[in-house]
Amino acid sequence: MKAGVWLALAGAALSLASAPTKADEQWLPVREISLELRAGSPLDFSSILPNPKIDTGNRLIAGSNGRLTFAKAPDTPARLSCASLAWSPASGGFPDRAGADRYARQLALHGYNIARLHFVDGSLMFGRKTDFDFDPETLDRIHYLLAALKRNGIYWMIDGLSSWRGAYGGYDDRWDPGGNLKLALHLEDAAFTHWKSFTEKFLARVNPHTGIAPIHDDALTLVILVNENNIEFESVVHDRPGKPPYDAMLAAPFNRWLAKRYASTAVLSKAWGGLGWTEKLENGSIALPVDRYADSPRMRDLQAFFTEVETTSANKMSQALRVLGYKGLISTYNNWPTIQAALSRRSLEAVTANTYHDWVGGYAPGSKLLQQSSVADGANSMRMIAAARWLGKPFIVSEYDHLFWNRYRYEGGLVFPAYAALQGWDVLCRHGHGPIALAYGEPYPHKRAMLPYAIALDPVARAGETLSALLFRRGDVSTSRITIPFAVRGEEDLGRDMQAREPENLTDLALVGRIGLQAADRIGEQIAVLQPRDANRAAAIIDRLKTSGALPQGNATDIAAGLYQSDTGEIVLNRPKRELRVSTPATEAVAFSSQSLPARLGTMSVEAAEGDGLVALASLDKPASLAKGSRFLLIFATDARNTGMTFRDRQEKVIEDFGRLPVLIRKGQVDLRINRTAPRWQLSPVSLDGTVKPPITRGAGPISFRLSNDLPTGPTTYFLLELLES
Repeated sequence: MKAGVWLALAGAALSLASAPTKADEQWLPVREISLELRAGSPLDFSSILPNPKIDTGNRLIAGSNGRLTFAKAPDTPARLSCASLAWSPASGGFPDRAGADRYARQLALHGYNIARLHFVDGSLMFGRKTDFDFDPETLDRIHYLLAALKRNGIYWMIDGLSSWRGAYGGYDDRWDPGGNLKLALHLEDAAFTHWKSFTEKFLARVNPHTGIAPIHDDALTLVILVNENNIEFESVVHDRPGKPPYDAMLAAPFNRWLAKRYASTAVLSKAWGGLGWTEKLENGSIALPVDRYADSPRMRDLQAFFTEVETTSANKMSQALRVLGYKGLISTYNNWPTIQAALSRRSLEAVTANTYHDWVGGYAPGSKLLQQSSVADGANSMRMIAAARWLGKPFIVSEYDHLFWNRYRYEGGLVFPAYAALQGWDVLCRHGHGPIALAYGEPYPHKRAMLPYAIALDPVARAGETLSALLFRRGDVSTSRITIPFAVRGEEDLGRDMQAREPENLTDLALVGRIGLQAADRIGEQIAVLQPRDANRAAAIIDRLKTSGALPQGNATDIAAGLYQSDTGEIVLNRPKRELRVSTPATEAVAFSSQSLPARLGTMSVEAAEGDGLVALASLDKPASLAKGSRFLLIFATDARNTGMTFRDRQEKVIEDFGRLPVLIRKGQVDLRINRTAPRWQLSPVSLDGTVKPPITRGAGPISFRLSNDLPTGPTTYFLLELLES
């Protein structure tokens, strides 16, 4: 789970207020209990997105183009839709064998082809008193689930360590940031030995249900050595009032590092512009910074120290995996998009990244978010990690989400998959306690209501994941034809600000074409973002791309106006209108505010709407074609909340009570026109389990209708549009 879940946010003392509603009927209760997809239904993607058998030829590797590919086709990129399995006892834990078979099959039906296992160490050691004394039932359930996933063509990515408690016995706070194991891994042999022992006892143990240890299995694609293990981020996680920002265990190694760089205290004092009266290099008394947000030469050197330590640590752990016989990909430092963290990632085989829009600090009353639109901020959470990618390496989004209860989260299912496809990323993983649930009403604390970092019960997030399978995995959105490198020299790029990252006014380029980091000496004459960064202007780079012919002259991008069109012409983001359009031969979609309409795409037009939302039209035919197909999935997502959900403020930023099931979907309607004609056509609701309900609209000739989610059969986010012969 995202580490920030446990970071406290100070809530203002606001009066308790129920969420404002226009009328009681504005929120419609979901009627489904079972959420298992029916095979052959419009939501069953196993025929249009089949998962091949996992074997040596289909092992995933870093191909010749720096993308994830199958071993037998190293020049053809493979896009992977990831199922985040971040289970804990509070969300029900790992399923029994029958449940694992059902769950793995359902993942395949939904279009997933890789799963990330997160906090496995916490689950194995839950309630255990002795080091490495794994719960035998949990171990067997994990092993069986791995086998079930593999049988369904679903690859694995696994954290080498997620919990701050590792496999130490005697702790009951395994999902909380207790202890300093993650920091100690960089500095202490005992911590490294513990991590290595856990790897040997879990990954190198033979799985009785596959007959092979996971570390040797073709299904294991990626090991993230340690989740979110950047030293600076770990220090932020452990920030407490009155506590120094940096752990004392860093002081001695930092002093030894400084002693290798500077000949004397006098030389260091000159470089830093002075030292404290008691600080001397010779006796190792140079202090760590007392304020992580105060820029200084001391902070610049601390960044360089962190980079060296992190690089050495990653190499040491990677070598340990190789000695055990692991042949798959390795990554680490999967968050914190700073310049310093990017330098620590440059020698990795693959780059992983976590990012969130409108981060939430926890589940307790008083937790808050900002209620901001991701389209209005130019998809900044996407751009941050786009600029942290190293070109020429596989790029895996190990966690992302547009978090509940943000009212604009219908945008998330369009923003991330569309731009991930444009950027040519390899894996897209929306974080949660499992991306699907088999039913509403499971008797576990985190399944009694929708929660942040838990997408399975949220019809809006689920609609986004359905759309993502088509836009990203099926490849409906094309990869950019241009690449704009961000030049990296190395340590000389570090400044005095520990939190510095690539400038937002330059990461805007990710909305037009592919961006990423590249060694400055490899760029040559290519159009690029050079050093120093303040010498670059995004608008000037757009002009140069047009002059060179790399970007079409008619490209509508106007950065000053907040308008961005991808080089492919398929994606248009309009920040002032809070609108994102995607138009491809197979799928069209728009995330809109009602004031931005009409939105007229190539095949679909949204003429008017009651409220904001997302509408998408996707061909279910093979080959997929909006122009020639006859079966279309129509997605209409608004907002959803829990019954009895209350807030401390009228802006609905501060939670008081998450409420309970059933889930409520916000009532909405849209006026649609489809630029097709047919002798007969009909529109049918599709329930959340894929069941096609009786048609609600029929017609002949031109296709236009008013679509409402307030239906006799209950609200839904899915509809089936069929063009029929006479």
